[in-house]
Amino acid sequence: MATTLDPSDDHPYRTGAWRPNIVEYDANDLEVTGTIPSDLHGVYLRNTENPVHESIGRYHSFDGDGMLHAMSFVPGDGNVGRATYRNRFVRTEGLLAENEAGHALWAGLAEAPERSLRDGWGARTRMKDASSTDVVVHAGVAKSSFYQCGDLYLHDPVTLTDLGRESWGGRFPAEGVSAHTKVDERTGEMLFFNYSTTAPYMHYGVVDALNTLVHYTPVPLPGPRLPHDMAFTEHYAILNDCPMFWDPALLERDIYAVRYFRDLPTRFAVIPRRGGAEDIRWFEADPTYVLHWINAYEDGDEIVLDGFHQAQPNPKPTPDATLFEQMFRFVDLAQLQAHPHRWRFNMRTGATTEERLDDRVLEFGMINNQVAGRPYRYTYAVTAKPGWFLFDGLAKLDVQTGTVDDYKFPDGVFASEAPFAPRVGATAEDDGYLISFTTDMNDDSSHCVIFAAQDIAAGPVASIRLPERISSGTHSCWAPASALR
Repeated sequence: MATTLDPSDDHPYRTGAWRPNIVEYDANDLEVTGTIPSDLHGVYLRNTENPVHESIGRYHSFDGDGMLHAMSFVPGDGNVGRATYRNRFVRTEGLLAENEAGHALWAGLAEAPERSLRDGWGARTRMKDASSTDVVVHAGVAKSSFYQCGDLYLHDPVTLTDLGRESWGGRFPAEGVSAHTKVDERTGEMLFFNYSTTAPYMHYGVVDALNTLVHYTPVPLPGPRLPHDMAFTEHYAILNDCPMFWDPALLERDIYAVRYFRDLPTRFAVIPRRGGAEDIRWFEADPTYVLHWINAYEDGDEIVLDGFHQAQPNPKPTPDATLFEQMFRFVDLAQLQAHPHRWRFNMRTGATTEERLDDRVLEFGMINNQVAGRPYRYTYAVTAKPGWFLFDGLAKLDVQTGTVDDYKFPDGVFASEAPFAPRVGATAEDDGYLISFTTDMNDDSSHCVIFAAQDIAAGPVASIRLPERISSGTHSCWAPASALR
């Protein structure tokens, strides 16, 4: 794919560990250090911000075009597994239009919408739906999503063949779908939400195991909000209204400036999974912003929700901060002070209680998806390099005992979100593997690394070298062979 990026580019999130890739690979003969487990059967998928064209004005690290990376695992001969690597651009309508024009058509997150040359997508409007945020596998198909509401783009999860856009038989919502959909492996359902600048400002929906939109309902809010993630239990979905959103006074003038309203509470909507607006129970908690949730479950009269509480959702720039440091302090986990946290909502009394689960700065917590929405014990999170949106380690947190097993990558090596892959025939919640892609700045390489989840401190049991160093990335998923198309 042809790129119009300046070869002398010095933007910190288009160079170095974030240098984008242009070549698409189908690689079978891969160099392996260690042994690929023979009881690893499925596919590890990761989405990546991977810009193709020079930006209109300032480039934000969330503006890049989507690129999917897939490592497929199958049992091999004897006790050794085999792996195949592929990567493909998510060929969104926006990317195709820009390729035809030969330059960017839409301004990104750091610029005003009126700088875009065409109308577009997103709750903020006039953005390019890059479909570069998350990826899940539902009804046998990989579905990539956009952080500020857009289409779902479909791919074969193994070959990454382009399967077009989701339509749900013509019922795909005009408001789009937000960054993080949730797949319940036990029911086969996919839960989602969206948000916009017009009342009721949020909707919640359910897609069944046959990929039919079976439920879609408003979740009325006081005004436009910026939720990023959601959670669910066996019987409920949990949506949030955090006090960090576009300044209403400025929004009336079409200025999209995010403010943290520290005098407002954080609110949670607990809704039956097939319930309507009239069934919502609202709970209030201390003000914060939560980018990602870990898991939720029912415990007697209470709903338990775990996520990453930000102690400083609006970190102040230092007096000598550069423009880049000012812009990207909102993706610096060290400045945001994101910690694992627990909220309890009593469905009988309406009371909320909360507590910190660990004092470490952690984020992007993954779990064994077989216990999603149910009581669980382990989450697998990342640590981050201070000052950067780069992940330099993995941490396994036992939410019952508080103990942590961790692994630090060598200096200059950065990982991705690391989903849990159950071992074929697993009998325990942590009986399986963690998988991640790494970007190694020391020898200009990338690897797919596999850890035994019961001992991540021991380091990778296998490391598979990719054909090229790939851009650092964030969200990913594991899909077992039984879930593939």
